Amino acid sequence: MINFENNPLIQKTVNFSLDIIKFCELLEEKKKFVIAKQLLRSGTSIGSNSFEAQNPQSKSDFIHKIKIASKELEETKYWLYLCKHSKSYPFDEKLAQQIIEIGKIIYKILSTSLNKN
Repeated sequence: MINFENNPLIQKTVNFSLDIIKFCELLEEKKKFVIAKQLLRSGTSIGSNSFEAQNPQSKSDFIHKIKIASKELEETKYWLYLCKHSKSYPFDEKLAQQIIEIGKIIYKILSTSLNKN
């Protein structure tokens, strides 16, 4: 297995995924099944696509996986936004901060990758 200790994207997405799992369990306890399921899928997909991008077949494959991670990131922001603004849903500010940090990394990677010749 590859060592990712010095890879901030992988570290942050793994930690975020673990926190999303806990939050989704809380949503399910409160019988908020639909958003729990959607949030669990998109939130953990950021990490899985970032992880998969670490062993690309080509530069375009790497960019494709990171783009998918960015789309999942935006979907996750949406579900968290709904939780934050719904009176009947719990919200975790830590998740909101984590997703901002992950977004900065992902969009920097995309910008750098797309601007290289």
